[in-house]
Amino acid sequence: METVVFPFSSKFLLAKYLLVFALFISAKALIKLPINETIPAVIVFGDSIVDAGNNNDLNTVIRCDFLPYGQDFAGGVPTGRFCNGKVPSDLIAEELGIKDIVPAYLDPKLKPQDLLTGVTFASGGTGYDPLTPKLASVISLGEQLNYFKEYIGKLKANAGEEKTNFILAKSMFLVVAGSDDIANTYFVLRARKLQYDVPAYTDLMVNSAAEFVKELYGLGARKIGVFSTPPIGCVPSQRTLGGGIERECADDYNVAAILFNKKLSSVLNSFKTSMPDGRFVYIDVYNPLLGLIQNPQKNGFEVVDNGCCGTGNIEVAVLCNKLSPSTCTDVSKYIFWDSYHPTEKAYRALVTPILQNIIGDFF
Repeated sequence: METVVFPFSSKFLLAKYLLVFALFISAKALIKLPINETIPAVIVFGDSIVDAGNNNDLNTVIRCDFLPYGQDFAGGVPTGRFCNGKVPSDLIAEELGIKDIVPAYLDPKLKPQDLLTGVTFASGGTGYDPLTPKLASVISLGEQLNYFKEYIGKLKANAGEEKTNFILAKSMFLVVAGSDDIANTYFVLRARKLQYDVPAYTDLMVNSAAEFVKELYGLGARKIGVFSTPPIGCVPSQRTLGGGIERECADDYNVAAILFNKKLSSVLNSFKTSMPDGRFVYIDVYNPLLGLIQNPQKNGFEVVDNGCCGTGNIEVAVLCNKLSPSTCTDVSKYIFWDSYHPTEKAYRALVTPILQNIIGDFF
């Protein structure tokens, strides 16, 4: 077979064409930013929804660095993500064209260059209530802030102060917490029920959330998105624990979530006046996830009230392991991976439209 030899100019033009074509193809899949705007990194705080392995070396039962977790992740490797594949922080970074995954800050394999495009400090089982991480033996939001301060120091050492300030001012900061406070600390363990009714407990949560956002702002963050709590009463484990014999959605859990979300949205809106150079974005996940649960067929799902791992009724974290007799033969039909966390497919169905709706609020 005769080899075709391109002259230098032809090879250069071909390479240029292929590069332009590749950029065109990838750009079609990305969220479009306003002209002359950029998001250099995604920096994440919170709980198991966005934990990528920070709990792996903790002495806690809230961990998942073992199969079947990660079975659909690259290479089928469990990373400490509470999912069969990618989690929302990964998908957001992917949609923004920043990188494929957002690594855990405590990952021993983390490279200095990873810091430039963002990490997650999140710890499964944590919450706004300072009691929540203590009960679960995980990393509190206060400790996550301390790691963030350490991260800033490393950024300055690697990239210089000017680039560090640019990254802090332009990056997307995401905070995802609250569901463990409501589901575990308040309703399941009843650790706060004698002290607080639901309105008072949601006040405690929102005051903590507000202080956390203010501290992030004080450290240089300017584009801060805070996720609402989901319809936590509709996840499989809470149906089992609080939904009665028919395992319906636990209404009292959802009422608390709605009340907290209303207060959170209001306080974030108030920051626009007190900190006008910041962007404080309330990210509603309650209604999109509830819509997915109520109308699963629209996105190709069939099972809404069980997880894919084990019986699907209660297994999560250490209870969802390779010895769990799985009832799931096709993950793509399930909204939930374990009894608490959605599948990657469900996250994808949620993240893209949510991001498209709120991206303009960051500018």
